[in-house]
Amino acid sequence: MTSTPTPGLTWLNSAEAGEVRAALHEVCASSAWGERVLARRPYADTAALFHASDAAMAELGADDLAEAMAGHPPIGRPKPGDPASAREQRGMAGASEELKAEMLELNLAYQERFGHVFLICATGLDGEQMRDAVRERLGNPPEREREAVRSELLKINRIRLTRLAQAPETGTETATGTGTGAEAAATHEGA
Repeated sequence: MTSTPTPGLTWLNSAEAGEVRAALHEVCASSAWGERVLARRPYADTAALFHASDAAMAELGADDLAEAMAGHPPIGRPKPGDPASAREQRGMAGASEELKAEMLELNLAYQERFGHVFLICATGLDGEQMRDAVRERLGNPPEREREAVRSELLKINRIRLTRLAQAPETGTETATGTGTGAEAAATHEGA
């Protein structure tokens, strides 16, 4: 049985490489990941897209992972003017000032220990769950933490790719905002 590609997946398969590259960069800031996903077009369905994304993520080295993480703001401090960033961190929106202050301290301690922001797929998590995760992961050795980050990026990328694949091809309201192509991809959810 074959499935009919969604409008967003049809766009992903047929749009010019530069437009798709820009949309993929909004999913994951790693250039190497984006080029690998772009090179494997066309995709029959989202499962094939996920497979390509996961394979590309598995191939990323330390510098590529650092580039991917650079596209994510610290938990509790979404990027100003970025609706996706605010949506992704919605679990911190109702947190107490005490919890927000504690998260700031934990984020700083994490960044000092590992040299990058604490990255977690925050979709569906509340502030306490995120706090508990950063506390736990602060004890990881660097090698284990690098793989934890890779695992979180896999989850984030799948969420964002789902939104990209489901986005309407032309000018109507999308699941994340208005617009098409790279403009629509710029508002996708994830971390």
